Amino acid sequence: MNSTLPEPHHSNSPNTDTNSLNWEEELDSAIFSFEDIQTELNYKKAQTALRNLVANLDLSPQEKRGLETEIDDLETMLGKLDRMVVQIAAFGMVGRGKSSLLNALVGQPVFETGPLHGVTRDAQRVNWSINEEAIGESERTLRVTLPAVGQSQVELIDTPGLDEIDGDTRAALAEQVAKQADLILFVISGDMTKIEQIALSQLREAGKPIILVFNKVDQYPEADRMAIYHKIRDERVKELVSPLEIVMAAASPLVKTAILRPDGSRGLQLRTGNAQVEELKLKILEILHREGKALVALNTMLYADIVNEQLVQRKLMIREQNANQLIWKAVMTKALAIALNPVTVVDILSSITIDIFLILGLSKLYGIPMTEAGAVQLLQKIALSMGGIGVSELLANLGLSGLKTLLGISASATAGAAIGPYISVAVTQGGVAGVSSYGIGQVTKAYLANGATWGPDGPKAVISRILATLDEASILNRIKEELLYKVKLRN
Repeated sequence: MNSTLPEPHHSNSPNTDTNSLNWEEELDSAIFSFEDIQTELNYKKAQTALRNLVANLDLSPQEKRGLETEIDDLETMLGKLDRMVVQIAAFGMVGRGKSSLLNALVGQPVFETGPLHGVTRDAQRVNWSINEEAIGESERTLRVTLPAVGQSQVELIDTPGLDEIDGDTRAALAEQVAKQADLILFVISGDMTKIEQIALSQLREAGKPIILVFNKVDQYPEADRMAIYHKIRDERVKELVSPLEIVMAAASPLVKTAILRPDGSRGLQLRTGNAQVEELKLKILEILHREGKALVALNTMLYADIVNEQLVQRKLMIREQNANQLIWKAVMTKALAIALNPVTVVDILSSITIDIFLILGLSKLYGIPMTEAGAVQLLQKIALSMGGIGVSELLANLGLSGLKTLLGISASATAGAAIGPYISVAVTQGGVAGVSSYGIGQVTKAYLANGATWGPDGPKAVISRILATLDEASILNRIKEELLYKVKLRN
């Protein structure tokens, strides 16, 4: 760690453009070449895996609704791999000089800076030849790309101050950027506050390389500067970053310059000197030399895995909801059909038919092809393993159908006097049949969600576990309430 900074030199030095170009060429060399990535990290394999993931999401139009952001994130990650982009994101509180620091790295004032609180309103990105893009309703992206400088690209991302107004929104934006970034610059300009320590700890959880940049060191005498540095290194961030991850910088140093006043007198004036970011550039190059080849492929795939997990969970949740709706619809259809039909044989046949159509409907929902013969075989296997529910349904159909038939005849003979008992028996019979269908539906759903397999435990164990979680009394009461309302309405 140097205790002093080099003397500032004027920003209009003739070597500025050459130095900037050398810096970008070194960056490109430090990141990777295509052949290195292909041989050392199987970069092409990562591209193929992500491309296949994007192409084979297996989402229905209904499931895609509400997942547009997640799908766009995956496509963004694929574009990052295709263009071989390394993303470097700057974080810090308001007024720490994040934008000035990134401008110093680029060599051009492409990021907004100013004395007003919170100049950076949205994340701004830079990719080394300036063009501006709009992302969403508010986010603005600045991309700067030098042509013909290797095959890699470096994208710098400037984020709003971590302590700005509307912190929840900006914290969410910072979290999103941190997930995608390959390297994080955490910028401070003096002794760290508690908020900065907490924010740095949260960013560390992202598992990305971090450089702690002590900016604006030109504003401190050397002794004070070093005292603050040691305080930060030995106390504030001892458990978060190593001393090798801390660098000093002066992104926009103020230099005293002799001037000649109009009246002929001489004086001193503060002017912006040349940025002192060489130590930071060297640290970035060191990290990219050491880890750059792995950063792009690894971080992209890790982020893609997080997004894919979110997609899978949402997909399963939507399918679960749709499956439960389909099951309940079949339950009530079966219960109503059984309740209104007094013929025993027809009861049994209609019950089996509805269960088969339920299985076929669920298989279509989960994207697993199944024939009617396959549905019949699955229904037989489930029925044999269901035990009590299947037997109770059969007894209800055989016994209650006969009683229901007699009560129906009696109702006609007694001018409707027996209609009350008839409805009661019909609702009970329909309720029992509905409970059976509910169990069949839940078992089928579990079987299909597991890829049309029972797993290592076999069908009996799976079915037993599912049936053990069903509250038959509660389900029966719910069926009977809805069924009673519908039967009375029909009559």
